[in-house]
Amino acid sequence: MDETVKVAVDAMGGDYAPGEIVKGVAEALSESRKIKAFLLGKEEAVRAELSRYPYDADRVEVIDAPEIIETAEPPVAAIRTKKDSSIVKGMKLVKEGTCDAFVSAGNTGAVLVGGQILVGRIKGVERPPLASVIPTAAGASLLIDCGANVDARPSHLVQFAKMGAIYMEHVLGVKAPRVGIVNIGAEEEKGNALVKETFPLLKECGDIRFIGSVEARDIPAGAADVIVCEAFVGNVILKMYEGVGGTLLSEVKKGMMSTLRSKIGALLVKPALKETLKAFDLERYGGAPLLGLNGLVVKTHGSSKAVEVKNSILQCIAFKEQRINEKIKEQIDAERAAGKEAE
Repeated sequence: MDETVKVAVDAMGGDYAPGEIVKGVAEALSESRKIKAFLLGKEEAVRAELSRYPYDADRVEVIDAPEIIETAEPPVAAIRTKKDSSIVKGMKLVKEGTCDAFVSAGNTGAVLVGGQILVGRIKGVERPPLASVIPTAAGASLLIDCGANVDARPSHLVQFAKMGAIYMEHVLGVKAPRVGIVNIGAEEEKGNALVKETFPLLKECGDIRFIGSVEARDIPAGAADVIVCEAFVGNVILKMYEGVGGTLLSEVKKGMMSTLRSKIGALLVKPALKETLKAFDLERYGGAPLLGLNGLVVKTHGSSKAVEVKNSILQCIAFKEQRINEKIKEQIDAERAAGKEAE
């Protein structure tokens, strides 16, 4: 058997916990024998859900975590006071090396704060960004940062670009990924102060393939493999992406059911349409990793169903096997060494 990837899962986080979370864990265990799951939550409730599915008991541990960090709770206070919550206990399992990764659909702020306080940043990483894989006509792109650092500096965005390129190349297999910065035009002189300051820094980076500015309208077409921005812009792009996708799908279904002729046509195009829409399903890509920590933390949508939970767990396999954290550390160490030589 290949090396086991141990994943701590927040069974109480998200709108559909613990039911959909536990179901996603069961599906991940069924799909890959590399996974060992540590389910954290109210033990009785978690075991009741587990009993509904066949699973290898040797690859599952249930850890009682009776406290729950609610969605609206202040993150810092919750992390400090709720020591018996699934988020805090799960993060500590990663910190101490018992688990390789932590997956949660719970309170986003608590996951971000817990990642930095409990798991800790890799030495030299200024700010850990959330990196979400989004579907495009060209396959998929990595949107970084999409929710962790609203007030970022140019040096942060440069690190985001480098970490994103490492993730895209080694986890998703895109060789020499194209890196672009979100802007309001293609010209170098356009943009706000942050973009204008960051652009020349990215141009000077010899270890990434920087292609310049990327406008939001070009993202769905796959204009870049790694899309760099600060979290305010990134989160707006991500939410707009989700909203437009859901609205278009709803309108297409409505149009297809409007007349007898359209219903007949819908039957004819359904197989091809279903396959096309599957490629643009955000759930298939799993959650967003918080890059630059001493262990892997993955944040999934609060509304995650079993399929997204399953894919979030499975993506931890590639992260560990491809030694993403080690590669980030190696890059930072190389930059430090080069900086000392320059002095």
